[in-house]
Amino acid sequence: MSTNLDWPLMRNNITREDLDAVITYLQQDEPMLTASRQVAAFEQEWSDWLGVKHSVFVNSGASANLVSMSVLRELKGLGEVIVPTLTWVSDIASVLQCGFKPVFVDINPRTLGMDIDEVLRKITPNTKAVFITHILGYNALNQPLLDALSARNIPLIEDMCESHGATFNGQKLGTFGWMSDFSFYYAHHMSTIEGGMVCTNDSDVYQIARMFRAHGMVRESNSEAVRAQYRDNHTDLNPDFIFAYPAYNFRSTEINAIMGRSQLKRLDANNEIRRRNLEIFLEHLDPNLYFTDFETKGSSNYAFTLVLRQPNDALRDKIMQTLRQHKVEFRRGTSGGGNQLRQPYLKAALGNQPLHEYPKVDHVHFYGFYIGNYPQLEEYKIMELCKLLSSLA
Repeated sequence: MSTNLDWPLMRNNITREDLDAVITYLQQDEPMLTASRQVAAFEQEWSDWLGVKHSVFVNSGASANLVSMSVLRELKGLGEVIVPTLTWVSDIASVLQCGFKPVFVDINPRTLGMDIDEVLRKITPNTKAVFITHILGYNALNQPLLDALSARNIPLIEDMCESHGATFNGQKLGTFGWMSDFSFYYAHHMSTIEGGMVCTNDSDVYQIARMFRAHGMVRESNSEAVRAQYRDNHTDLNPDFIFAYPAYNFRSTEINAIMGRSQLKRLDANNEIRRRNLEIFLEHLDPNLYFTDFETKGSSNYAFTLVLRQPNDALRDKIMQTLRQHKVEFRRGTSGGGNQLRQPYLKAALGNQPLHEYPKVDHVHFYGFYIGNYPQLEEYKIMELCKLLSSLA
């Protein structure tokens, strides 16, 4: 009889404590529910935790991506944005939706992030930003990239949706870029049910992001100087209804913010458990069968990365059969389902791409998986799974 490991992709990380915080808030007379003081408090606490000046809470990580690309367009104009081939759909979608041309690069197998040498080769005078994704908790930055972007005055935008708390040289990821985007979806390091955050140290970015979050309304800016400028330049308009941008309604709620404030208290401790879980997983896999040489320094993984060392259809199929047999949930292709260039939305927008130019992401697409990693995961299950996987040769 096969062992039932009862291993979902993610255990619900919303606790009784989080729910009680919401209930306590709702028990007051006439509680405010739309974005108000709780949202502002969560934004400040998140900024303090991350180490940035400003954060804007929105209703999803995808919305955070779209706000960031919208701000980039307003401040830098249209052009090319260098993007990963391995990422979540909303990164590429936001680039397309805002009118930029995406320029794709292959991955670095050790980080699953963009191949930095290829990024540097593809920078042109028309490059408006590098939009990097830190895949499944691994750091995708290196110093040559940061130095080159600084020297050429090209903004870095960090997709942090899968990497809360990961670091580079001891500094939290999400603080290196001009902007960084986080997701608080159910499956990620912490959850606000649905939610996301745009983070920056740039005050102009912050004010524009606040307006883009809420219909482009000038009154959403918390800068009196910004509001006064629009008020003085548009005396024919009611100051309460000046719309600076053709924007969106991406506001979240007080309830989501209360969840975030409660969960943030446990984030660091939970991340430490996840880091140790990943170490155990990679240490006990057969390195002859699986790629175990990931760059784990500073990582903060909410999922185990399982990638075959060599293309092997028979082994891949055995892995999927074994995982299903032992009730271990998984996703093939790792982050976002693998190579985005193979997706129909991109083929429709850009036509068929030269897939042979991206062999490393294609390997992960066909021979890579991720498996859930969460604080409640028992060590014996990790050891049992590694034993099963390593016996499949």
